[in-house]
Order: sequence, then C-alpha cells, then structure tokens
Amino acid sequence: MDSFKRNIIITGGAGFIGSHVVRLFVNKYPEYRIINLDKLTYAGNLANLKDIEDKPNYIFVKADICDFGTIQELLVRYQVDGIIHLAAESHVDRSIKDPFTFAQTNVMGTLALLQAAKLYWESLPEKYEGKRFYHISTDEVYGALGETGFFKETTPYDPSSPYSASKASSDMLVRAYHRTYGMNVTVSNCSNNYGPKQHPEKLIPKIISNALSEKNIPIYGDGKNVRDWLYVLDHCKAIDLIFHKGKSGETYNIGGHKERNNLQIVDAICSILDKKCPKKSGGSYKDLIVFVSDRPGHDRRYAIDATKLTTELGWKADENFDTGIVKTVDWYLEKLA
Repeated sequence: MDSFKRNIIITGGAGFIGSHVVRLFVNKYPEYRIINLDKLTYAGNLANLKDIEDKPNYIFVKADICDFGTIQELLVRYQVDGIIHLAAESHVDRSIKDPFTFAQTNVMGTLALLQAAKLYWESLPEKYEGKRFYHISTDEVYGALGETGFFKETTPYDPSSPYSASKASSDMLVRAYHRTYGMNVTVSNCSNNYGPKQHPEKLIPKIISNALSEKNIPIYGDGKNVRDWLYVLDHCKAIDLIFHKGKSGETYNIGGHKERNNLQIVDAICSILDKKCPKKSGGSYKDLIVFVSDRPGHDRRYAIDATKLTTELGWKADENFDTGIVKTVDWYLEKLA
C-alpha cells in the first residue's frame, strides 16, 4: 500500500462542483490520495478532469453510491479516512418528473455511504479519530424567503421540491449518524453555484448556449425569482476549509452574498455577449428572451448568511458576481463559439 497521509473518497467527482473539488485537492495536497467515485450519469464527465487524470495521487472508480458492497470494499482497500460527499441528483425540474430516482440516490445513497463508513471506521482501533464524513448540501432545504432576511444554519427546514426534500432527508441522516454513533461529520448548505464546466441544462449555461445558437432564452414566470450566486471555485475553497477545520457535528452555510433575479442574470450575460460576440443576425441577445409558465413549487427567493463560515473559519469569496460571470462566459465562448 502506497503511503499517503490521507485517503479521501470524493463522491460525484466527475460532476460540476465535484470535478473542481477533486482538482483542488489533487493539486493542493499531493500527500493525499484522492479517490474519485462517480457513477458517470448524464451530469458526470471525466473530460472535466483530463488535466489531472495521470497524477500519482488520483484514482477514478466508476461506482454507484447506492452499491453498499462496493463502497465497503473500497473503504477497506484504500484505508479511507475521509469522505467528501457531493454525488447527488440535483436538477429540480428532473425531480418533479422523476422523484423516485432522487430519493434513491440522494437518500439511500447517502445512507449506504454512512453505514459503510460506520462499519469500517468502528472496526479500527482508533474508531472515528482522524476520520471525517463531509456532506455537501443545498440552501433549497430551507424553502423560500420573503423579500428580506437570510437563511442561517438555524433556519428550520421547509423544502418545496422532491429534490430539496431528498437533500433535507440526507442532511438529517448525516446528523443522526453524528448524534447516534458519534461519527465525525460536517454538513454545508450552499447557494446556487455557477462557473466553468456546469451541466448545460442549468440556468447560466443554458442562457449562454441558447444565445450563441440564437434560440429563444426561456425564463420562468416573471423572471423575478431571486437566487444568491456563488462562484464554484469560491465554493471549493469553503469545502477545503470545512473538511479540514470545520467542527464535528456542525453545519456551515456557504453563500456569495450576490443576490440576482433571473432577469438580471440574463441581462448581464446578454450584455457581455453583445460586446464579445455580437449576434450574427443583428440586434441584442436580449431580443431572444421569452417568458414561459412557472414551474411547480418554484421558490421565490433564496439568500444565505455565511457569517459563521467567515468568522469561525476565515472564508472569503474571491469573486463577486460581475467578475465571476465574465470568467464563466469567457469559458463557454471558448468551448461553444
């Protein structure tokens, strides 16, 4: 067995956020072995990790988090002492059409990981000492806010969609394993991520790709739904901090303090594209905006209070929305244009 200081499984490591986390850990911690466990469903793409696939401290394993036996075997084989759990079904629209898949992956998959970790770590002489199970979740578990106020770590759960209900369930299971068995866990709930390599059906990539193809840009309802936007690399920085320095049993909210409604997002992207890649048929990309009927259970506003993370762990976002969105558009222009 090669001697690494730590052996960490990152689930969902071929996905949007996961691939950025894997890259950060592989490059920043050459003394850690990083095992990327991903089922490679529609949202997973190993091309996201081409630049690190040959690194000596990186291993990819194609597996399903619901496959309890495989997870158990991997924990023992690699002597895993840390799990960073990002694997999840995460698209709200898909959850409305197919809630069973979301419950299976997000709830039962998380339970399989927790139970496999419990059995392996409790079999060791040191038990949970030096181990950590870190579960990455969403601010959608809190439901919707009014015009004012912010989600805090103490905000009661009030999920609206099958997606957010499945994530709320998985959060509760992680906390239960801490309270019942003494497992060393942390949970974080983050706001909407954006940045390079995001799956094309999400809002920002969809706006960019539709605009460049001169297709209609669909906006739900009146376009006034507000989200707090977090640049993906700032989220990774927070994950790194929480994994290493977060207090066991604690939850940390991660937010960009960058509230924008959907119309403002489209407007910002179209303005950047109008300058960088003018519309072939003339006029502005904003002319492509069309309003479509709202989706069921569409929460009006989310906003995160990340004070605990900034004061206790010293986290600070590097990007504001105006800089982050330009970097994001530039990446897609290079890829799509």
